[in-house]
Amino acid sequence: MTGTQPSEVRRSAAPEVWGKIPPRNKNFTGREVLLEKLRSGMTAGTSGQVTVVLPRVLPHALHGLGGVGKTQMAVEYAYRYGNEYDLVWWISADQRVLIRSSLASLAPYLDLPSAAAIGVEDAANAALDALRRGKPYNRWLLIFDNADEPEEIRDVIPDGPGHVLITSRNHRWEDVVEAVPVDVFTRAESIAFLSKRVRRALAPEDADRLADQLGDLPLALEQAGALQAETGMPVDEYIELLNEHASQLLDEGKPTEYPISMTAAWNLSVSRLSERRPEAIDLLRCCAFFGPEPIPRDVFSQRVSDLSPQLNELLANPIKLSRSVGELGRFALARIDPSSRTIQVHRLIQALVRDELEPEEKVRHLADVHRLLTGLQLGNPEESVNWGRYGGILGHVVPARVQESRDLKVRDFALNLARYLYMSGDGFAQEFVNLFIDQWEKDSGPDDPHVLKAYREQGNILRQLGKYNEVYELNQRTLGKMRRVGTPDDELLLLVSGIGADLRARGDFAAALSHDEDSVRRHEAAFGPDDQRTLRAKNNLALDYSLTSRFHRARELHEIAYIGLQDAQAGAATVLVHWNALARAVRLSGDYAEASDLGEEALAYGLEYLGGDHPTYLWTAKDLSIAWRRLGELDRALEMCTDVHGRYVRRYGLDHPDTLAAAMSLANVQRNNGQEQEGLELAADTVKRYPHVYGADHPYCLACTGNLALLHRTCQDPEKARALNEETLEKLERRLGRNHHYYLTVATNLASDLAALGLYDLAVERGRDTYGRLKELVSQNHPMSLACAANLAADLKRLGTSEALEEAAALREDTRDRYAQRLNLEHPDAIAFLEERHLDLDFDPPPI
Repeated sequence: MTGTQPSEVRRSAAPEVWGKIPPRNKNFTGREVLLEKLRSGMTAGTSGQVTVVLPRVLPHALHGLGGVGKTQMAVEYAYRYGNEYDLVWWISADQRVLIRSSLASLAPYLDLPSAAAIGVEDAANAALDALRRGKPYNRWLLIFDNADEPEEIRDVIPDGPGHVLITSRNHRWEDVVEAVPVDVFTRAESIAFLSKRVRRALAPEDADRLADQLGDLPLALEQAGALQAETGMPVDEYIELLNEHASQLLDEGKPTEYPISMTAAWNLSVSRLSERRPEAIDLLRCCAFFGPEPIPRDVFSQRVSDLSPQLNELLANPIKLSRSVGELGRFALARIDPSSRTIQVHRLIQALVRDELEPEEKVRHLADVHRLLTGLQLGNPEESVNWGRYGGILGHVVPARVQESRDLKVRDFALNLARYLYMSGDGFAQEFVNLFIDQWEKDSGPDDPHVLKAYREQGNILRQLGKYNEVYELNQRTLGKMRRVGTPDDELLLLVSGIGADLRARGDFAAALSHDEDSVRRHEAAFGPDDQRTLRAKNNLALDYSLTSRFHRARELHEIAYIGLQDAQAGAATVLVHWNALARAVRLSGDYAEASDLGEEALAYGLEYLGGDHPTYLWTAKDLSIAWRRLGELDRALEMCTDVHGRYVRRYGLDHPDTLAAAMSLANVQRNNGQEQEGLELAADTVKRYPHVYGADHPYCLACTGNLALLHRTCQDPEKARALNEETLEKLERRLGRNHHYYLTVATNLASDLAALGLYDLAVERGRDTYGRLKELVSQNHPMSLACAANLAADLKRLGTSEALEEAAALREDTRDRYAQRLNLEHPDAIAFLEERHLDLDFDPPPI
């Protein structure tokens, strides 16, 4: 059933979501057969009403030479059949970074968190998932404009109930999807178009002659029609001038890559416009060095120093500037969109403009574009409120060859863009920063200050991707270079702050502690104790205290950092990182109710200001589920942890460290909720994956192996649990010593393994040693100490000697009092103690 058949039942309502579709071309002409073919293919296989579509319809590609009207046909399709869809969304696909950015901006219209809240990559993936599921809309149309290589967008074509339309110049699409080739106009279409485009009456025979001269190329006809409309030039005169320009071009032997008719028509339009308003040509030449995406009008509304004299004079005169913009539109040399306040020049016109310039002129115009881009006040790239402004100009950075500039301001601008991509979670971040590093190293050498700053951003991006070994090696090299070239302390310390995380990722907790103690001293000396940078350094040091079993010191320092950042009015993501770190420290101190209260407040804050898929929100949700589990609220903990683990898998895949940490926490709560076998399977898979991230002897890997051993015992295999725990304990002792809470956690569980095997004398021996160390390390009232004491009392009683029974009774009475004081006797741990059941200790991997 085609889109124009009388039998179609058409919806009268406009789409609920109408996104970024270019303005409709009021002079669109013909193409009826192609539009019908396209619509027929889109709805192929459906039955009944046109609005009913198959769950899966292959995308369609419009391909052809530049200037034949592929994009205009896609625009017309969107307007003509828009009321058949609930959602229509336009995506500029000539740069990969723009594809995900555009999909991310769709997310809020699908009732999903915005890119500002969760990052570009997550927002784009969430939008694709919603489209695949058809929730909340199953009648949708995505238009990918100017998609070059099929491989570049295959992963962003949603396999769902809607339709996808692609425009491309690449004929390889014919091998991938159903293709609708677009040719130049038929002669009848050319005549009809010119008759519509030129305001005064144009005789059919004149339109026919003009179309013949222009080869029926739609873009060339648009140029000719615009010039005719503006100047009233007779057709004979236009054809004569056109032939002169064409002959001149052919005599010069150019341009072989563009249709000669298009080049001649453009040349003639530019020639006449330069006579009428020469400053408009300066503006056009400047626009030719931006990307083919819409250029924000604000780019030309700013006062920027060091521009070329002609452009500077034009931008200083707002009346002349507005007139020039209008003239470019009237001569069809640019598309002016008043609603979005943008200027857009067709890529073919851009190429023709650039080809006409001498090399020194190209250099001058590129420099102007770079200064205009860097002059924009985009704000702090770490603040999510500014990400929309950064995203709006991103599509012009690579086409404008910003990476080739040696201007220091331009390089600072590029680093801010890299920071924005990193903070927003955009998957293009690594490719982007590598592009600049490669170019800057060639131009300025590997020790250039901006190259070193780019290395620092590259390290942050790699760490976010969980590539810890690469980050460590990169940052060590960068630190050495910075010291060798004398990088100022304020720049050097930005790298120093991250190296503590690199050491934690290597499992060198003591080295990280020493490093971060020195880092805090240096930050305080350089910036003062209350500067945000110093407070972040203190937060890092507090993480080290937690990893070296100094829970109360960690708690104190996290509180200082969190309060300080609140007073300093830091951004929402930074505040939440520190808020959650404080809640985690409170939990590790054994105050589960207080940790739950803090975590619930922090989570509500994160949801309001960042959204439910932001990485920091997910950390907070995972930690809150652990606090609930420790408090005994197992149903809430299981629901939360299951959801968080699923989000991590979708965001990062199975092997990212954050996914693995969430998986281990989920296995722990499954064990507590009677799902021991599910927990065992998940823990076994996680332990298998962990060494690829951290290395086999990393404390996180070893402590998670202890969790796996615990699950073997709860699944009725205490012998296997004992063997695994004994092996793990030896490795932990070599790595951390006996007075670390990871070692003592596994040691407590090993005593339970021995008791389960009836080896009460060995269980008591292990329990006495462990309990003594825990009392010294975390205090006698800490829940870890109480659990060990409870187990020891039970094992002493089962040992049965008179001395053991006496010791058991005294220990049991003391432990009961301490449970009543610390957790209350209705807590699940206290109940297990009173029933003389063994208590288990487990481990949840913290962030580095």
